[in-house]
Amino acid sequence: MSEPVASPEPTASHPDSTRTGPGRVLIAIYALFALSASARAGVQIVTKFSHAPVAYLLSAFAAVVYVIATVTFAVGSPTARRIALLSCSIELAGVLAVGTWSLADPATFPDATVWSGYGSGYGYVPLVLPVFGLLWLRRWNRRARTRRTIITSAGDAGEAADGSVDHRHQETSWRRSG
Repeated sequence: MSEPVASPEPTASHPDSTRTGPGRVLIAIYALFALSASARAGVQIVTKFSHAPVAYLLSAFAAVVYVIATVTFAVGSPTARRIALLSCSIELAGVLAVGTWSLADPATFPDATVWSGYGSGYGYVPLVLPVFGLLWLRRWNRRARTRRTIITSAGDAGEAADGSVDHRHQETSWRRSG
């Protein structure tokens, strides 16, 4: 009798994507921030750019980061997750840097940005959003490593390309794993 072996293919109960469960909420919030930051930056740059150019350009930069995060979380592939990791890291660094800068030199920020005051104008969501994004990505990174280990172990157990099991190698792999 053979033991069931983990399939490398994603199943309906365990999709290999960041766009499941809480990931959907994360994508929706990022999409909302991408839209609102883009609209705000666009209007500010077009109507009153000379009033606070640094603040408005930083709002536009934040919008780009939110768009990238939204798309990469929605795609959910391994490459997209690496890009999402980078965008969330840049977002967190930006919120911390701009938040500190806006409090230390308020004259540079006569108008608020998404990230000024650590996102206080948006209920501090810009401060906590990248943290949740990074935690979600960490969960998927761990899951991917676990799946690779299971698949590698299944290969060591003698699973053939057609899914059948070579029983000659099973006893050896059980001794190694136990």
